[in-house]
Amino acid sequence: MSAPAIASSPLDRDIIRARVESALHEFLDSKAESAAARRLPADVVHSVRSFLFAGGRRLRSQFCALGWYAGGGAGLPDEVVRAAAAIELFHAALLMHDDVVDDRDTRDDRPTVHRVVADRNHGVRGGQAAERLGARAAIVIGDLGLVWAQELLHTSGLSPDRIHAATTVLDAMRTEVGYGRYLELVTAGRPTCDLEQAWEIVRYSCAASMVEGPLRLGAVLADAGPDVLQSLSAYAHPLGEAARLQDELGDVFGDSRSGRTPTLRDLRDGRHTVLLVLALRHTTPAQRDRLTDFIANPRPTEGDATLCREILDTTARFEVERMIRDRRLRIHQVLTEARLPAQATAELDSIAEAILSRDAPQR
Repeated sequence: MSAPAIASSPLDRDIIRARVESALHEFLDSKAESAAARRLPADVVHSVRSFLFAGGRRLRSQFCALGWYAGGGAGLPDEVVRAAAAIELFHAALLMHDDVVDDRDTRDDRPTVHRVVADRNHGVRGGQAAERLGARAAIVIGDLGLVWAQELLHTSGLSPDRIHAATTVLDAMRTEVGYGRYLELVTAGRPTCDLEQAWEIVRYSCAASMVEGPLRLGAVLADAGPDVLQSLSAYAHPLGEAARLQDELGDVFGDSRSGRTPTLRDLRDGRHTVLLVLALRHTTPAQRDRLTDFIANPRPTEGDATLCREILDTTARFEVERMIRDRRLRIHQVLTEARLPAQATAELDSIAEAILSRDAPQR
């Protein structure tokens, strides 16, 4: 492998982010040049680039780099940086699809891909036709993003055996995220008290793609042994779960530290969240009816929202907050017991605290 491009502290998050973003720009520049040479639509690469650089802290590439260090990797070779960049492109493509599925018009206060395409075509097509085009175009652009993520990995400069190991991790991530999103869809709008199913959705749709997959990718590139991989998974599961639980609370109650305002989107969509399941387990029959009525109502009033927020506050909020605290303790325990390089352990602890203190956006 080549030597690190920047001589500085290898665990400096700003440097890791800058190198990953440079790799992404370089890759997309090559795609733009190729499209121009073949007279292909320039707005495809532009859409991917605009979405990819709209915000976020590159958590997945940070975890990929930390997996590399935890596995005993030295420095941060360019090949590993490009593999980490592939994870970011992979995640961005998934979000483009998610925005269509969730019918979101904005993400991070910016228009989603399907919204941009639809708005651009409203002047030349009818309203419904433009909306359909936007959704279909976002699916196609997201598909291209997934293909390009795989291409970026395969052209990273890694050896064939490491590409094979990395592809195995990426394939598992893709499968788990797909199952997680499918579970979200088929359980939405049908509230039950099935807590284990709610946890399955959390693990597949969040923990696997945000923390465990990227960590394992970096670790297998460093040829880490099974003990390291097991320790990283033991760290990733509670962190991914706690991050998702915080998102559930933020959706209902907001978060003054991050400036997030409550939307009750999870409840409006009838998502099978841990918070809702716990509430349904502890509500009175009248409270349960109010929650289910809110989910079934396409146009709930602000008064309805306030009442549902009060029900969730009194029946489930404390328990979810306790679950988050328990998982923070478990993270520290895992890192204390794991036999990982000291710098990697310290940085894994630091990034977990940043996420759970709401210093890092979850995009």
